[in-house]
Amino acid sequence: MEATPLEPHKAKRGEKTTITGILVNIGLVLAKGLAGWFGNSYALLADAMESATDILTSFFVWIGLRTAAKAPDQDHPYGHGKAEPLAAIVVSMALVGAAILIAVQSIQHIQEPHEIPAPFTLIVLAGVVIVKEILFRRVAKIGNEVDSNAIKADAWHHRSDAITSLTAFVGISIALIGGPGYESADDWAALLASGFIVYNAYTIFRPSFGEIMDEVPAGDWQQELKTLAMSVPQVKGIDKFRVRKTGFEFYVDLHVLVPGQLTVTEGHAIAHAVKDAILEAKPSVYDVLVHIEPA
Repeated sequence: MEATPLEPHKAKRGEKTTITGILVNIGLVLAKGLAGWFGNSYALLADAMESATDILTSFFVWIGLRTAAKAPDQDHPYGHGKAEPLAAIVVSMALVGAAILIAVQSIQHIQEPHEIPAPFTLIVLAGVVIVKEILFRRVAKIGNEVDSNAIKADAWHHRSDAITSLTAFVGISIALIGGPGYESADDWAALLASGFIVYNAYTIFRPSFGEIMDEVPAGDWQQELKTLAMSVPQVKGIDKFRVRKTGFEFYVDLHVLVPGQLTVTEGHAIAHAVKDAILEAKPSVYDVLVHIEPA
């Protein structure tokens, strides 16, 4: 059995959700920006700023997915899959940048007296929270189904936007209920939201960086590979194994123990049988390199 081709349909599903997210964010930037400006709410303006970064980072995710879906070529024999976690890292860095900008400007506004935000801004924020949470759940589901860190990162970017809007809603509510003296409540809300955004950036960065560094993927790969290899006649066990994730696919290097008296031809046939067993049982594995050793 030859290695199965890369799965472009996974990238296509991710591209569709990413484009949807970009279109939704364009509408939200306009709605939040106008409401924040005319409603005198910096928290809402900060929220609009965060949505603007969503558009840029979603575009990077889209590029990463399209690149990762390309088949291996002469210059990239292991494929282009690393573009996918690289896109996720770009998203995490953009989130940190947006959080720092929001935090700095929040502190500046806390020190400057200003008017209490308009009540209608709460309606805008409530709508944003609902839309963003729905978008998060949809994109996260696709990300888990195709096992894409970039798509998962894009989903958490939507969730961070929902959190930012929720904290702004609370801050503005406090300002409206408290009245004079509570004008900066929504600024404090924006400052708190920046902390949530940094935390989400880390949750996106960590697994993506691990993939770039060829960290062992999650799951009990050793036991699964041993079970599959041992299902092949004459295989006595596995000595070493390496697994790394590249985009949507996995590459496996395996040392298999067989009786020492076998011929080269017999060992070669066993190696192919082990490779076929793994590729058939685990469709997400793109290629398997089997090294035969005497038991």
